[in-house]
Formats: sequence, structure tokens, C-alpha cells
Amino acid sequence: MPETGACPFCAMPPARVIAESALAFAVRDGFPVSPGHTLVIPRRHVASWFDATADEQRELLTLVARVKAELEAELHPDGYNVGINVGEAAGQTVMHLHVHVIPRFRDD
Repeated sequence: MPETGACPFCAMPPARVIAESALAFAVRDGFPVSPGHTLVIPRRHVASWFDATADEQRELLTLVARVKAELEAELHPDGYNVGINVGEAAGQTVMHLHVHVIPRFRDD
């Protein structure tokens, strides 16, 4: 686990959490690509999908589905991008695993 404050996801204020489970939580992205852009993050500090346990991976996907259902009801997007960047070369800027759930709208 990194030092307190070193990882923005490990130091996430509870007030930002919009959904959670035992092993993961979800927050709106601080730099959204579109309205409703949400991050689903494991509670344990791991760098990538490949470092997460099978239980963490399952729970992340379960929370992605829950977030998608909530976004559907709230925003009625036309589609979604769901993605994980692994490593700096792939565009990962915070080295704590996170899944992007990005609602997409026609002509956005």
C-alpha cells in the first residue's frame, strides 16, 4: 500500500463514492470524457487487472454492471466505452487499477 496521500484512489474521500461493495468502489471521474464518466476501483492497491485476484476481478465487473444500470436510468446514453489501461505505454496515469465506464451520446 502506498503512503497516505500518494495514491489518489487509496486516499479517496468517502463522500465521492457513488457505489460500493466489499472489494471495490465507484466514483465519478475527476476529468470526465462525457457526463457520467465513472471509475470502478478495487479497495486494495494493485497496479493492474493482472495483479487483481479473481474475486476482485469478479466484483469489479459486478460493480461495472451496477454502475451501467444506474447511468442508464439517469442519463439514457446511446452507448458505452468500458476500458482498462495497463501501464504508462497504454495511457494509465494512476497506477492503481481502475475500470472506466464512459457513457457515450450520439454526436459527442
